[in-house]
Amino acid sequence: MPKVSDDRLAARRREILDGARRCFAEYGYDGATVSRIEKATGLSRGAIFHHYKDKEALFLALAHEDTERMADVAAEQGLVQVMRNVLADPDDFDWLATRLEIARKLRTDDSFRAAWLAHSAELEAATHARLERGREAGRLRNDVPTDVLQSYLDLVLDGLITRLASGQPTDDLTAVLDLVEESVRIGR
Repeated sequence: MPKVSDDRLAARRREILDGARRCFAEYGYDGATVSRIEKATGLSRGAIFHHYKDKEALFLALAHEDTERMADVAAEQGLVQVMRNVLADPDDFDWLATRLEIARKLRTDDSFRAAWLAHSAELEAATHARLERGREAGRLRNDVPTDVLQSYLDLVLDGLITRLASGQPTDDLTAVLDLVEESVRIGR
């Protein structure tokens, strides 16, 4: 039996992730059945689950991929820039509309919660480090603890994602993000 190249394996995993992302975006976590994931990827369940243990592992792989991308932006430009990126190109983040389902699973499924929190830790660490650097440079307000600023920004991000996912108007959200950014900076 011929050995499959690492490049081909990586390409196959990319196909699976891209198809699954579309499927989760369209149907949500619960509605993204294995049959629908097969159809979205154009691959058999054997081919899909050769690379990912199960649907949850596939979902968490997408979460990890997006978290890494968001953490890179948060580390360099801050969490508000992550929000600006989500607002500017919501199609890149459309599967995050599953956030309500994720919240339910976080409350009811201990193993999912542990895996999700492990993936989220990277973004949280990058955001925290960025806030600390901003505070040390004298750019961020110092009248509230860094953890409070981070929780505030996390809440705004969750609200932004929820608003985008629900299809509400986004016309004024750039100005809202300007306000959020100013609210964490030292007054000018």
